Amino acid sequence: MDDLEKAILISFDESGAVDAVLKSQAVTFIQQFKENPSICSLCIEKLCFSKLVQVQFWCLQCLHEVLRVKYSSMTPEEKSFIRKSVFSMVCYEAVDGSDSNSVRVLESPAFVKNKLAQVIVTLIYFEYPLIWSSLFVDFLPNLNKGAIVIDMFSRVLNALDDELISLDYPRSGDEVAVAGRIKDAMRVQCVPQIVRTWYDIIIAYRNSDPELCCSVMDSMRRYITWIDIGLIVNDAFIPLLFELILLDGLPDQLRAAATSVVLAVVSKRMEHKSKLALLQRLQITRVFRLVGGDNDSEIVSSVASLLTGYATEALECSKRLSSDDGKGVSVELLNEVLPSVFYVMQNCEVDSAFSVVQFLSVYVGTMKSLSALTETHLVHVGQILEVIRTQIQFDPTYRNNLDMLDKIGREEEERMVEFRKDLFVLLRNIGRVAPDVTQIFIRNSLSKAVQSSEDRNAEEVEAALSLFFALGESLSDDAMKTGNGILGELVPMLLSARFPCHSNRLVALVYLDTITRYMKFFSENTQYIPMALGAFLDERGIHHPNVNVSRRASYLFMRVVKLLKAKLVPYIETILQSLQDTVAQFTRTSSSTKELSASEDGSHIFEAIGLLIGMEDVPIEKQSEYLSALLTPLCQQVEVALLNAKSKNSEESLAQIGNIQQIIMAINAISKGFSERLVTASRPAIGLMFKQTLDILLKILEVFPKVEPLRCKVTSFIHRMVDTLGASVFPCLPKALEQLLTESETKELVGFLVLLNQLICKFSTGVRDILEEVYPVIAGRVFNILPRNDIPPAPGGCTEEIRELQELQRTFFTFLHAIATHDLSFVFLSPKGRGYLDSMMQLLLYTCCNHKEITVRKACVQIFIRLIKDWCTSPYGKEEVPGFRSFIIEVFATNCCLYSVLDKSFDFRDANTMVLFGEIVLAQKVMYEKFGNDFLLYFVSKSFQNVHCPQDLAEQYCQNLQQGNDIKALKSFYQSLIEKLRVQQNGSLVFR
Repeated sequence: MDDLEKAILISFDESGAVDAVLKSQAVTFIQQFKENPSICSLCIEKLCFSKLVQVQFWCLQCLHEVLRVKYSSMTPEEKSFIRKSVFSMVCYEAVDGSDSNSVRVLESPAFVKNKLAQVIVTLIYFEYPLIWSSLFVDFLPNLNKGAIVIDMFSRVLNALDDELISLDYPRSGDEVAVAGRIKDAMRVQCVPQIVRTWYDIIIAYRNSDPELCCSVMDSMRRYITWIDIGLIVNDAFIPLLFELILLDGLPDQLRAAATSVVLAVVSKRMEHKSKLALLQRLQITRVFRLVGGDNDSEIVSSVASLLTGYATEALECSKRLSSDDGKGVSVELLNEVLPSVFYVMQNCEVDSAFSVVQFLSVYVGTMKSLSALTETHLVHVGQILEVIRTQIQFDPTYRNNLDMLDKIGREEEERMVEFRKDLFVLLRNIGRVAPDVTQIFIRNSLSKAVQSSEDRNAEEVEAALSLFFALGESLSDDAMKTGNGILGELVPMLLSARFPCHSNRLVALVYLDTITRYMKFFSENTQYIPMALGAFLDERGIHHPNVNVSRRASYLFMRVVKLLKAKLVPYIETILQSLQDTVAQFTRTSSSTKELSASEDGSHIFEAIGLLIGMEDVPIEKQSEYLSALLTPLCQQVEVALLNAKSKNSEESLAQIGNIQQIIMAINAISKGFSERLVTASRPAIGLMFKQTLDILLKILEVFPKVEPLRCKVTSFIHRMVDTLGASVFPCLPKALEQLLTESETKELVGFLVLLNQLICKFSTGVRDILEEVYPVIAGRVFNILPRNDIPPAPGGCTEEIRELQELQRTFFTFLHAIATHDLSFVFLSPKGRGYLDSMMQLLLYTCCNHKEITVRKACVQIFIRLIKDWCTSPYGKEEVPGFRSFIIEVFATNCCLYSVLDKSFDFRDANTMVLFGEIVLAQKVMYEKFGNDFLLYFVSKSFQNVHCPQDLAEQYCQNLQQGNDIKALKSFYQSLIEKLRVQQNGSLVFR
């Protein structure tokens, strides 16, 4: 063994026994060896004498790479030597007259022979038929040497298909052209001989070497797509293929291979009239009996694919052919095969290349144009519905995984959700074509599921419920409400159902979803409301043992309450009694486990209760009683938790925090059911209860000032109270805002600004005093955090810190915009606020000229427009803000209204940019109205002059600006002016 062989063995070692450094050295050595000018000769020499399969593989791989990369630079002698040598190898001959005892590569394992086939295909790519025209003709006589060469011939043909011909893989233009050249040459030169050889090999070896026959038929299957179909569809080959398929004594592998060849024949592209004649000739009924056997066998799976492929082609013929051309015949063939196709779709594994849904959708589509369905069509519709029902069933193997929803269960559920989408679309289409048949089928499926007394059919029950759920998508609101036809029977049946498998998570979830989908039925048929409530409130819903089901039930119940609110008033007492334990469990400390606090779904039950008791239909005494019964114990729990907080260890404190979070979520959810009018105007006593609750919850910020989740929850509740209590929330605000500002970091500052924006939008000038107090504090912090210009990008991409800064910047501009556009700009001029005026102006100016987000730039321009209107009352009056007038005329107008739009990054083709441009033009109009000729004089004589604007354009600008209020005309003129100036500048002037 020489050094190269040793290095190859070391580099291929996967046992882990070889030192990593040594392995690296070995890889480097063999890479360097590849650079040897005589590498091809050395590799062929090794292939003749080395019995090490790793060395053989490496040498063939090396030859493959060298041919692909360096073929064009090789000498004719080198190419000839490689060609003759590898051809000798595939023909099982000694290379170039070498010792007859030399190694034969065809005796090596399959992976070595496959690599040899790749080398041959690379030569075919470059040399066939122009240089090496006799390749296939010379190869064929060597097949007489027996199975070892026949096997190699099949590998070469298959590699040629994989590497070059098959369109299953993306191909370059050059590859497609070369493939066309090779196919054309083979058709003329050798395809008939190859096909004849295939026939002879199968006849000779079908009993003695079925594996070899399978390999040959794999090649046939591939090549049928582009060779003359008459070479296969004839009185010799077709009977042979069907004999192989139908003979029970032969191995399944061989029978399946023959079936795949017939499928390739059936699927071959051709003119539809010829295809119909081909389908008739095959007499496919011969194989129908085969699909009734062992559904897991290879032959049954192959025949299933053949039948579905045949049906697809027959269906296509029936669509494309006219009656005169054989439409009736194609329909007959289709009707003949469809029962077997429906059977295999339900019971067999069908080749993944065939889309069951696509085929059925096309078939159902052909029914849409019919005035009435025939009996045959109606039978087929029933069978398709049965296929859908079967296909949407979960695999019982995953039942426990899906019930516990572990990783495997989650993946299977996601897969099935995706898989079912097209099937439910198909169901809707069938529902439109044959509504009566569809509804009766769903009724029978549901009836069978309801009557079942076993829990082992959970998947069947879930499928039946899913079908009923999907039916709702195709029904109108009126049909839902009235419950006409079969719906009036199905909904009560569903409500009274008690499935043995109801403990199954999937069954319970789809049951609740289905009842919710048909909730409009109860608004008209109120007699069923108690039954519907029972389904949600008992162990089928909110009291289901599975936490995922009970949470989902809480959410769906909330949706039901929203829809049926007024009709549920008589049942409020019953509902509240049923939910007592659920309410208590949600806020109990022990329930604040990681599992439960991870999701807030449980709080929906409180929202449902709030919606129920918050109605004006509920008498005020009862309403106060219900609300007090909920809020009082919750607030007491908070107060006790706050008193105990400082005396607890860290673990107990975490539990307390989790518990308080749950309580705030619950109170927040309850409040959603109460309108501002009810708690402030008609029933102020209710409003007082919420104010007292807010006072208690604000104490959380004192005890836990740095716990971000609690601060977020309290802030969320303040938002809610602003909407609920209206102006009566004002006495609580100063203390709340002071506490929220105390420990606020960047992220929390964003939340604080969002709260202020809500207050400004709701109360406008009513929050003047509050803003005058908090604005200086906010401005000080924001200007300390935000850079004056762009937020610098972080190395390695956008970090969480950068995202928080960007969010703060956006929210701060929204805040400034809200102040300016709600008549509150005097806040900027308060004694404490004036100190930040210059910083604010510089930030706004930079942003409206440079910010990457056009919407942010637009907001900043709008702020300037409002400030000009607010602070500049007349052209020559006393300046309210000293220096502001000159800043606007000299700095803002020049930089924002001229330089920023001259920059070629300002894209007039972008819709958002054009909206910004409209605001910039409006700003000029406002400046002219407020500053008159002072603005015009500076902007035209100084700013325009700086960008070398021609005098005639400057004069036209003045005329357009001074003429009336046609802002659209001014915008159009100013755009053309800017575009002319851009051409004139030709990029030579750098603005800003």
